[in-house]
Amino acid sequence: MLIVDSHCHAGETWYEPIETLLYQLDVHKITKAVLVQHAGSYDNSYFLECASRFPNKFAVVALVDTSKTNSLQMAEKWADEGATAIRLNPNDRSPGSNPLAIWQKASDLNLVVSCIGEVKDFASDEFHKLVTELPELKIVVEHMAGIGHHSKLPYDTFKKAMELAKFKNTYIKIGGLGEIYERPYFHTRIDVFKDTSPLINIAYNAFGASRMMWGSDFPPVSNREGYKNALNGIMTHPIFQNIRDREWVMGKTAINVFTFQ
Repeated sequence: MLIVDSHCHAGETWYEPIETLLYQLDVHKITKAVLVQHAGSYDNSYFLECASRFPNKFAVVALVDTSKTNSLQMAEKWADEGATAIRLNPNDRSPGSNPLAIWQKASDLNLVVSCIGEVKDFASDEFHKLVTELPELKIVVEHMAGIGHHSKLPYDTFKKAMELAKFKNTYIKIGGLGEIYERPYFHTRIDVFKDTSPLINIAYNAFGASRMMWGSDFPPVSNREGYKNALNGIMTHPIFQNIRDREWVMGKTAINVFTFQ
């Protein structure tokens, strides 16, 4: 089975160097990965250099400072250099007369938007309206819309966020179970995390497997359940027991959405 890790971080000054990620990919037989720039770092050169060093291995999600007047030019610069996606927050707006200029620019450049935010941001009417205005722009909701172990039943805000699935240009990333469950004080090898909430099922019922993609969130995942458990927790999840569903979630969706250099 083709496996793609749709959400990884790396860096020279923060997180781990690319060689550490390559080790994890190799050990777990993962073919490709999406490099996602972390907050506050607007120099995407390292990611692009890594994509160049390892052809057809990585897709690059660049970050630009949307508060700057040159953000559109910077998005174009990174796209010209090989970035195939840009990371935005649902609340990001451009200065000037067109607040959606950076979103429109991403669409014009055929960039995917990998979108990070809180559940309330993804559930907002304003964001849903934004998505309707850019039907050609592929938008990938990161971290299962920001849901976490602190969220409580009946998950009304999360369910509203999942209504984004009615727009066919939207997709969702799911991480390891450690992203949505509090780390247990002690666990055995066979019950690292028991999926006792309906969160993944809610996302699946909204988006379907062909619009869901697994992403480890490396290297923060190492402080949760660890890379192997993050992979296996989704790979063996009961909701994805259909082999076709598992193939989409574990690789085909990411291949369908992102362009690998």
